[in-house]
Amino acid sequence: MVKCANGIFAPAFEHDLPRLTKFKNGEMYTFSAKLTRNPAFHRKMFVFFKFCFDHWCANKAGLDCMDEYSQFERFRKDLTILAGFYEQTVRLNGDVRTEAKSLSFANMEADEFERCYNAMINAAIKHIFRGCNEITENRLLTFF
Repeated sequence: MVKCANGIFAPAFEHDLPRLTKFKNGEMYTFSAKLTRNPAFHRKMFVFFKFCFDHWCANKAGLDCMDEYSQFERFRKDLTILAGFYEQTVRLNGDVRTEAKSLSFANMEADEFERCYNAMINAAIKHIFRGCNEITENRLLTFF
């Protein structure tokens, strides 16, 4: 569905029209609406991750023996956790395991993703870019 300027919702695709004929004009219906995620915003998040990863130094974290993809995945998950988007579970031995929330379209609504993005920026400023030079700081500001 697409919201039109006059506040009326219209079908996004022609093939949805026959389904709407089941509803009578003037009747009252209850609907559940979900905002769709913006794929460009999702890509922007991953460009931000890459920018942060390129600034960060893997050998300080004991990951220097891992391949770059694995380092990036670990980094991305750790930054997500630092931003406060994680789930904790208790293992059979009683240890608490902290896992980053999934950023996929299926697992995170648009408004939560936006909050997550803002929290990622704050976490990166606090933990990764503290004391960075002015050039890096200016590049960082482009993500706001």
